Amino acid sequence: MSTDPPTPGPGEPPEEPSRKYPDAAGAPEGGGTEGGPYGGPHGMPPPAPPYGTPYGTGTDPLLGMPPLAARWRRLVARIADALIVGIPIGIILGFAWGGYDYNDTNRSFWQELIYALVYFGYDGYMLTTRGQTLGKRWMRIRVAMLDSGTNPAGRPGWVRAAVYALPPVVPCCGSVFWLVNVAWCLWDQPYHHALHDKAARTVVVSVP
Repeated sequence: MSTDPPTPGPGEPPEEPSRKYPDAAGAPEGGGTEGGPYGGPHGMPPPAPPYGTPYGTGTDPLLGMPPLAARWRRLVARIADALIVGIPIGIILGFAWGGYDYNDTNRSFWQELIYALVYFGYDGYMLTTRGQTLGKRWMRIRVAMLDSGTNPAGRPGWVRAAVYALPPVVPCCGSVFWLVNVAWCLWDQPYHHALHDKAARTVVVSVP
């Protein structure tokens, strides 16, 4: 009995030989069918989409994005940064003004303003140059632009720092706004944004 493949009839195209792509490890027979086990060429998985997606797209907003930072990590990072700025400022002001006096409204306002301005400068500089403050670095999280994943260099980093650090010195409603701002990430979906994230279009993600 002949083992030769059947000859195509008149008008029929010749049958193409089956093709096998190498699998992900490069073995010639591992992938099996065309497109490989992942559906990509040569058995490799298709490339991941760019980190983050702009607002207004119909795709999964978290597709291709590193895991969002846990809220407790964000909190611990903020506490660490507050101590990093607050302890030296408190020592300097203690020597200059003899400590914090709650009964002296004028003195307490200026001390709070100095702390807010120093924290604003520290936060803005670290975010625009590194995407992390020292507290965020210790907690292995970072701030990134939502649409590209890059550091919030320039205006976005400073806007984010300003919306967080400066409102508490505004009389009456500043502290209320600050509390709403930092609590917003508890219910915001899908990015766990605080209001300063929304203002700067940033997101806080985990660092491998």
